Amino acid sequence: MSLSRTVQAALTLAAAAGLALSTAPAGAAAPAPPPPPQQAAFAKVYAATAKYAYEPLAIEAGFARTDECVADPDLGGMGYHYVNPANFGSVDPAKPAALLYEDTADGKRKLIAVEWIVVDADQDKSTDDDRPSLFGRPFDGPMDGHVPGMPIHYDLHAWLYKDNPSGRLSPWNPTVHCPAQP
Repeated sequence: MSLSRTVQAALTLAAAAGLALSTAPAGAAAPAPPPPPQQAAFAKVYAATAKYAYEPLAIEAGFARTDECVADPDLGGMGYHYVNPANFGSVDPAKPAALLYEDTADGKRKLIAVEWIVVDADQDKSTDDDRPSLFGRPFDGPMDGHVPGMPIHYDLHAWLYKDNPSGRLSPWNPTVHCPAQP
């Protein structure tokens, strides 16, 4: 019994494919390693905060809009902080205390980063035995409050929505600029 040319070609192709797979390097078929724990935690942040790219949803969720843009002439900017007091003290990746926005060319605001704020337990900047950490990184601080009535605290920024050449968890972003003050 003879096989048709089409069947012979199909069998030859299948055999060649099987041979190619069997001679591939040992590591070629191995599954990709799981993402580092930091990436998994960042995924939780994205899942919880991506909706706030639409600014009105942030305000509905309790993040108070501000009109003071934070910048440092040497270090860069942070942008506008929208703070949710209900999330103060959280080290839950899904519950940052602040969202950071910057102005866009069309007069709207764009979500660029998130921030966690934890009050220093003893209100003494010379001690830091209660310093929290998240994503494998200790929070910055302790530091004075940034506005009247804000206590000594620790904070951690995560630049998830805008690239930061200084690092994803750096407090200042040299590419963020505030409008000139009149």
